[in-house]
Order: sequence, then structure tokens, then C-alpha cells
Amino acid sequence: MTILEALNWATDHLRDQGIDNPRLDAELMLSHSMHLGREELFLRLRGRVIEEERKTLESLVRRRASGEPLQYMLGHQEFWSIDLKVDPRVLIPRPETEHLVEEALSILVKISSQNIPSVLELGTGSGAIAISLAKEVRNIFIVATDLSEDALMVARENAKRTGVCDRIRFVKGDLLGPFRSGGAFDLILSNPPYLSDSEIRDLSREAKDHEPVMALSGGEDGLAFYRRLVSQAPLYLKEEGWLLLEVGIHQAGHVCGMIEARGHFQKPARIKDLSGIERVMKAQRRE
Repeated sequence: MTILEALNWATDHLRDQGIDNPRLDAELMLSHSMHLGREELFLRLRGRVIEEERKTLESLVRRRASGEPLQYMLGHQEFWSIDLKVDPRVLIPRPETEHLVEEALSILVKISSQNIPSVLELGTGSGAIAISLAKEVRNIFIVATDLSEDALMVARENAKRTGVCDRIRFVKGDLLGPFRSGGAFDLILSNPPYLSDSEIRDLSREAKDHEPVMALSGGEDGLAFYRRLVSQAPLYLKEEGWLLLEVGIHQAGHVCGMIEARGHFQKPARIKDLSGIERVMKAQRRE
């Protein structure tokens, strides 16, 4: 079997099973099986796939056809140009969350010109957000929390692999529970679980059957974590500190209303993603 024949076989099989982007998945799985970059595959389309490589590819194709996420199968996912380890202990980082990183950096660049920013990330998962910020801002102190010790193990490993261990402290705990109030942070940010119970039921088999539900479920209406965060965050922010939250589709108005009702923040800003969805809420604490 040549590389081209293997690609065509894998693509056809995945397409028949209703897998999105079957050609790309086939290329990535064959690259993994042969320990080659995708570019090398295209330069060697007439090359042979040996028996061991063919068996590895067939195993991966069967797993992918059953709904297992490709990122878990290959063991990594790129986020903010960083290659992160991912497995079923953590949620797979989504591209839209990079908007949260962008907005955080726009805040931190102003703070870091005067002081070393103190940042608290709630629900770090794989560590994608905290690690991205630590890579971009060298003089920074980040505390990243998660309720799952398994997730924290993955996040610590990713921080070590990325070389930012000295800038991030990982803490096990439920949201702001591990900390004393008193205005310690310049920025609190989170991509919390925000899917409602009905949305959880309607998830794709990849997410429903393989990703950690605890990292997805935001309660009956998807807003449970926002209620807690918005009510507690002012006690942990410095004067003129910032609250930065990723929100789900159709949630921006509800979360904006929560923030305004508390009276502790200036009028929040709503930032849209590339699809025009209001994806990030940004609010500054009043003096």
C-alpha cells in the first residue's frame, strides 16, 4: 500500500462514518503512524506504508470512526501556537478561547508597564490560557485553579514542557474557595463550564462520550458558574482590576445583566469572535 492509497482508504472510511474533515484527519493519523510531518507525506505519496504503520493507521481510523476525538488519540492540541498535551482528563482547548487570551493581553500590557501583574485563572483545565499568558508576558504572576487534580496534573506537565513553571502556581479548589478576599488580583479570568443541561444532551458524541462533563456543564441554564463568579470576584480584585469571562452563544446579555446588577463594575464590554458571536465579557471594577 502506498501513502496515497492509505490516505484515500482512511478518508473514504471516515467519510462513510460521518466524520467531519475526513481528509485532514486521515493525513494527521497517517503522519502520526509513520512519524512524518504532513508536508513529508505529500512529498512521498508514492512511498510504501509498511505493515506496522498500516496496522497503527487502521487502529486509529477505527477509534476515530467510533467518535473518539482526534486530539485525544494523538495526545496533543495546538493553542496560541503552543503544542499542548491533552487527554480525557481535560477539555480540548477551542480556537474561540484565544479571544479570551487576546483580551487578557490587552489588559496586561498596560499593567506590566508599571507593575508585575497578578492574575487568577479559574478552571484552568489543560493550562492553555495561563500558559499562553505566561509565554507572552515574562514579568507576571499567575495562579491557576481547577477542581480536578487530574486536570492539574496535565496543566503542570504542559507548563513544564513550555518552560513557564516559574510563573504559574497551580492550586486545587472550587473557584475562589482557596483564597482569602482582599483585592489581591489585577485580573480574574475564566472560561467556565457554560453548557445548559439541554445542550449537554445535544452534544456531539465526541464531546458527550469522551470529554469531562464537569468541564462542560453549567447547570440547568448554563449560568450557574457566572452567578458565583460575578458575585464573588469584586472581593478578590484590586481597585480598577478586571474581570474577563468567556461566554456561550446567547449568554452575553444574561452575564452582562449580572455584572451591571451587582454595581461593583463599570459598564461591561462585549467582544465578538470571528463568527460574530459575543464571546468575551470584559468589566473593570469601580474604584
